[in-house]
Amino acid sequence: MRFRRCLLPLFALLFVFSAVPALGQDAPPAEEPAAAEVSVPIGQQIDETIALFNGKLATVLFYDVSFEAFKTVNPETGEKEGPELPFLVTWLVLGAIIFSFYHRFLTLRGFGHAIEVLRGKYTSSDDHGDVSPFRALTSALSATVGLGNIAGVAIAMQMGGPGALFWMMFLGFFGMASKFHSSTLSQLYRVRHADGTFSGGPMYYLSRGIRDRYPYLSWLGLFLGGFFAFACMLGAIGGGNMFQANQAAQSFFDTFVEPGVLSAYPETDADQIGIIRAWVNIGFGALMATVVAAVVLGGITRIGAATSKLVPFMAIVYVLACLTIIVANIAELPALIGHVLTEAFAWDSAYGGLIGVMVVGFQRAAFSSEAGLGSSAIAHAAAQTEEPAREGFVASLEPFVDTVIICFMTGMVVLITGAYTSDADGAGITLTAFKSVSITAGWFPYVLTISIILFAFSTMISWCYYGERAWGYLFGLGSVFIFRIIFVLFVWVGSVISLGAVLDTADLSILSMCLPNILGGILLASVVRNEVTHYWERLQAGHFHEKDESADGADI
Repeated sequence: MRFRRCLLPLFALLFVFSAVPALGQDAPPAEEPAAAEVSVPIGQQIDETIALFNGKLATVLFYDVSFEAFKTVNPETGEKEGPELPFLVTWLVLGAIIFSFYHRFLTLRGFGHAIEVLRGKYTSSDDHGDVSPFRALTSALSATVGLGNIAGVAIAMQMGGPGALFWMMFLGFFGMASKFHSSTLSQLYRVRHADGTFSGGPMYYLSRGIRDRYPYLSWLGLFLGGFFAFACMLGAIGGGNMFQANQAAQSFFDTFVEPGVLSAYPETDADQIGIIRAWVNIGFGALMATVVAAVVLGGITRIGAATSKLVPFMAIVYVLACLTIIVANIAELPALIGHVLTEAFAWDSAYGGLIGVMVVGFQRAAFSSEAGLGSSAIAHAAAQTEEPAREGFVASLEPFVDTVIICFMTGMVVLITGAYTSDADGAGITLTAFKSVSITAGWFPYVLTISIILFAFSTMISWCYYGERAWGYLFGLGSVFIFRIIFVLFVWVGSVISLGAVLDTADLSILSMCLPNILGGILLASVVRNEVTHYWERLQAGHFHEKDESADGADI
């Protein structure tokens, strides 16, 4: 403990600087910013400060494992051009496929059982944990259902065309097994603190599980656990914080501020709009940071209480709005689905060929559903249950809800309206889609913007919990207030910098979590299979009974 505390100041400095959004090596140069993404000077300074460091890190983690097999020589330049197959994306997809076949698609056979557990059928008041399975699920969903569905799908289709939607759903389907696997492990190796609360997640099952299963590899478990914890903190700052704050700020300005400015002062040019946007973002970021700070101090119980009400409501409103547009254009749906499938397997697609479309779809699906990352396992470790596999079944529902249902809805709306070909970016693409349809043009953009802000808020408070648990693993729970302060500061930072820098940071920080998580999951696969087989046999034999009526069940 003393050694960890001695390292705390140095580690905190490293964490702050490496979390700064400087991965935007592909973002527009600071001296020629796009009109819609004008950064205030401090934002430009942050973008440039650690660009070299993060650029090298991205080169390693996104190394092309196809070894330029899908590239061709450009006759004009003489250089090879074409799609790449990033290492981390390949690793993520392979993990999802391996776990699906290893468990013989048990998540599909146990889908009905997962619903029963979610409803509280098997929950007892004697079960140990901090929150019910339902609240654990909504806490995890609040970190996934949100801007990854609204902005992520739109970005995927803008970058990879309609075919990217298919590959997002593909990873979501196979990702159910990844969630099942990691959440079962998280319950198996969770720890109980002196105050009665629980902590779990990849950092615990990597260090403790590998130590118990392979004593001679205990050093590897410690390394992987520490690596994951550090990557999780970066992911909380990058994808779970700055991306959310950035898109919330941009959507607020696009919907509530810019139309009013242009209406009152029609002569306002793009540069002036950019300056106004920068100052509005500063104020919006400060307000958002204040609200987040007020909530994250409450811990997982308060987060669970808030998200259990926010997430279902927001998801239902959003899905109903999407269904309104889809039903109004139902005659076009078969042709649109056919177009998605055709583009998904088009080798000569204009969006980088088959490999390029797949990579874009997988990358955005990972950001949206978090399947394979291990992040949601941290929330499921706090669930009230004595059966680790049971919580694994509940966790497997997340990619289905997030990617297979909600991402599909967004994709169809964006495809029906053709908004993915517009000049908008991020959540602005989806806003453009709803504005272009007469049924929703007059009112839903306002509802969607409010939903975006609420989605961003719920995602941030859940990811703060993930990040502080990772911090607590490294330095002890007594110092998590330091992480909370850092987290709140970066809410403001994310609001004022460019989307390009934020998006690159989010991708690298989020995807890097899958490296130790999937490796550890493979090493501990037999542990999960033994636990799941024993549970499934008892379930089929009728060993379990309905819940104790004194339990609060699903808290619905």
